[in-house]
Amino acid sequence: MILPRYQIGASTIPGAGKGLFLQEDMPRGRVIIAPDNVHTVWPEARLRAYPEDSIEVLSSVRWFEHEFSLTPEWSDECYVNHSFTSNALWHLGFIFALDDLPTDVEITIDYQLVIGDGEKMPFRDSVTGREIVGLPWPAALAHSAARLAQLFPPSRSVAE
Repeated sequence: MILPRYQIGASTIPGAGKGLFLQEDMPRGRVIIAPDNVHTVWPEARLRAYPEDSIEVLSSVRWFEHEFSLTPEWSDECYVNHSFTSNALWHLGFIFALDDLPTDVEITIDYQLVIGDGEKMPFRDSVTGREIVGLPWPAALAHSAARLAQLFPPSRSVAE
């Protein structure tokens, strides 16, 4: 579920097709997208039995460890594009604003966090030309958890 008002339009990223654009300001740390109807979760081994260009593979994202959620009905969440310098963070199915984001900004995430260990996207990053390769689960989780923690610095200890 996409929480703020948004629109789908031509991406600002060369070769990306369409993108998801905010239609309202989003403060740093706010949830932009939250899971709301995860009805199909498959182990990666089952997913990899399908061709790379199948609807199953193309509509999947890593949910946790070696489990992938599938959304073949192609909800608007699929228009969130990749960037190594993303303005949003994927963490366990949620997408958070990494900074205060203004209206009309295109939402991007780092796809290394949502594809399988060592999986390569069929395209390269349009800005750097680098391959987009999925991080191992422990590295992906540690990275997204650390970035998420930076969004919410503790104001006091839990014991207080």
